[in-house]
Amino acid sequence: MARVLGISAHYHDAAAALVVDGEVVAAIQEERLSRIKNDPGLPLAAAFACLQHAGLQPGDLDAVAFYEEPFAKLERVLVHLLRHLPRTWRAFPRALAGQLGSKIWVLDHLSEGLGVARDRVVRFDHHRSHAASALLVSPYERAAVLVVDGVGEAHATTIWDGRGDDLRLLASVDFPHSLGLLYAGLTAFLGFAVNEGEYKVMGLAAWGQPRLREHFQKIVRLTGDGAYELDLACFAHMSDADLGFGPALERLLGPRRPPGRPWDFERADDRHYADVAATLQAVLEDILLALARKARVLTGADHLCLAGGVALNALANARLQAEAGFSRVFVQPAAGDAGGALGAALLAAKGRGDPRPAPLRSAALGLPIDAARAHDIAGELGLPVRRVDDPAAHVARLVAAGKIVAHARGRFEWGPRALGQRSLLACPRDPATRERMNRLIKEREPFRPFAPAVLSERTGDFFNAAPDDMTPFMTTTARVRDATQSRLGATTHRDGTARLQTVEAARAPELHAVLSELAALGHDPVVLNTSLNGAGEPIVAGAEDALAFWLRHGVDALVIEDLLIERSP
Repeated sequence: MARVLGISAHYHDAAAALVVDGEVVAAIQEERLSRIKNDPGLPLAAAFACLQHAGLQPGDLDAVAFYEEPFAKLERVLVHLLRHLPRTWRAFPRALAGQLGSKIWVLDHLSEGLGVARDRVVRFDHHRSHAASALLVSPYERAAVLVVDGVGEAHATTIWDGRGDDLRLLASVDFPHSLGLLYAGLTAFLGFAVNEGEYKVMGLAAWGQPRLREHFQKIVRLTGDGAYELDLACFAHMSDADLGFGPALERLLGPRRPPGRPWDFERADDRHYADVAATLQAVLEDILLALARKARVLTGADHLCLAGGVALNALANARLQAEAGFSRVFVQPAAGDAGGALGAALLAAKGRGDPRPAPLRSAALGLPIDAARAHDIAGELGLPVRRVDDPAAHVARLVAAGKIVAHARGRFEWGPRALGQRSLLACPRDPATRERMNRLIKEREPFRPFAPAVLSERTGDFFNAAPDDMTPFMTTTARVRDATQSRLGATTHRDGTARLQTVEAARAPELHAVLSELAALGHDPVVLNTSLNGAGEPIVAGAEDALAFWLRHGVDALVIEDLLIERSP
């Protein structure tokens, strides 16, 4: 039996994950502790936090597992930089410095930073780490595994045959042809930040129509074998990682949208940009569907696991569930680069004879919140804090009264979705709640939707869907019933769908208690659930973060475990 710490770092969303004797004990993104959004740095704080939670020291570890092969990545970067000279000459010094600096020596830096012998630091292929992060915590003994992201060492898309704890690579599409980089380039074209704005593009898509398919046939095309190719002239990911697209894309689609300009769909150009987003989303879904069907043919499996950053596209996941021919689909909640830390840990544990872990039931894999410390800090700040016997009952009554409640209870979440442990909760009925949330708290674009969380057994009352393997982790969408859209006005998107979370007591007990109390009071057991953070901030982790959020943002109440703070009327 082994104790293994997995690490992902040096691209974006660095993380650590701890597996002990075949059990996933803790998984933490570095941003939660550093308070730097999408922190890519070596996640030593997250690593030590995982160990402390388990009562372990670095010397107790049998292995530290890194999620990719640094020298293989260096080789790919050098080959492509040299192959595309002189186009890449501006990017060459920076890319080379980045690879030959902290990235190439990351295994040594982990050994030194953690105080672990160098021979205990191992590494795995990037896409294999992703594939393991999905298959090995899924509920399936047999599954096709589809990994789609920007790029690992060389692969951008891979198909695997997963059997038990074994993964066999069947097919790949390699850099520079990449769906992740396609979506990133169009994200930049639309004026959003790469590696952060992709969610915005997905939300924007509902405001447009896929009218530009003819243009996109010149940007990306399906090949006859279920794979795809990019027109590389439209992209700049080999020469300009920040911009991501080239002049040919602007010749096809018009000039890029100015970053930061307020959106106004009365403007013809903003309607055009919405059509770009809608077409991009539709084309991405078509390609993913072709890849998933290819995976079905290659493996003969009835179940599908998805990983990689593109697997966080909830709209695409819903279409794969409906049309790809699989009976069940699973997406690990931290499907992006953070999830690679978990996959690497699981691979290393498997190599030391550990059993495959139980299926992942909850994303609450972070640290618990310290109510005693929150009470002390609140007292020092003179905040009107009080203890309550039944926090869920108080939250339910506040939500029913139209209040916005910051809800910090239990261990914080693994992945980008707040699932009730670090959430802002509100009544889902009134669209004005959405506007208030967007304008005063989240400070984000008005077209971005909020998600509903519903008691699992009541899902069919409000949605044309049933709970599945994705809905507990909010990684898919469902159509809102026509008869209930007026009752879910703040969480129903323009296209009539919602990014749904179904809630069971075993998975999210604190949020389940709130929803059950709402039902007991005669209200719909549904809340608007969005992440507990402000614009540009990581999701809240500890007591200090929750209180700092309270002081900066105009929410009506804050609950930290059994502590309640309310604003005066």
